[in-house]
Amino acid sequence: MADSAPPAETRCGFVALIGAPNVGKSTLVNALVGSKVTIVSRKVQTTRALIRGIVIEGYSQIILVDTPGIFAPKRRLDRAMVTTAWSGAHDADLVCVLLDAKKGLDDEAEAILTRAASVAHEKILVVNKVDLVPREKLLALVAAANERLPFARTYLISALSGDGVDDLRRALAAMVPPGPFHYPEDQMSDAPMRQLAAEITREKIYQQLHQELPYQSTVETDSWTERKDGSIRIEQTIFVERESQRKIVLGKGGATIKSIGAEARKELADITGAPVHLFLFVKVRENWGDDPDRYREMGLEFPKE
Repeated sequence: MADSAPPAETRCGFVALIGAPNVGKSTLVNALVGSKVTIVSRKVQTTRALIRGIVIEGYSQIILVDTPGIFAPKRRLDRAMVTTAWSGAHDADLVCVLLDAKKGLDDEAEAILTRAASVAHEKILVVNKVDLVPREKLLALVAAANERLPFARTYLISALSGDGVDDLRRALAAMVPPGPFHYPEDQMSDAPMRQLAAEITREKIYQQLHQELPYQSTVETDSWTERKDGSIRIEQTIFVERESQRKIVLGKGGATIKSIGAEARKELADITGAPVHLFLFVKVRENWGDDPDRYREMGLEFPKE
């Protein structure tokens, strides 16, 4: 029997993408994952940030943690999102700090660089949208950013066109720590995405009805079907405690539920990278707020009193 070559060492790690809103993080995720992507979320009880894509590059598995855009928080939800973003950075193995080449070191970028200094992991500077500015301006931006915060490496990319993305992907594959893959290469249960989809719809309900419906609703994903045309059909039920709350969620002429569905559908389409058909139903489930199981499903600790 001929000797076989020893298996190559596998590497696997979490890479957090940190940046201001609209810096191009989602576009970069799509460019990095290509066709080798599995969308998952951590268990709801331990969610710190969304795992948007799993990239296989050679013998490495790169788990991209796409954090919410970092901005000056005004509302409670804003503060929670910013906290989630920085938690994702501290929990990851590597951190990619994204800057918009056109905006340069504006106030948002400066604040991110200042706070990123407290993150202990290796940091990579990724300047996006480089095709939109002259080379002299790019070089000055890179020099200024590295002076403000020493980066292990710097990459100039256009996530939209794909320029420089392959180099970044190969670098991340080499920099994640040695170890076994965390997720299967070929398949992944859709159960985590069902939970994430419910969380997204629930968040949209609170955004629109937080005064009229304070935490008195829960969402369950009844079905998740990937159709032949590449789209995804999702059916969800919104449970409330009283008929009066059901009318609030529906709104006049169904306007509120349509708006909630449109917002949730847009975010789900962004996350999955596929067209989403979302169907929402509203039902009354009395006293669900006293049911510990409902709280656990939402990742909340059941209050004893």
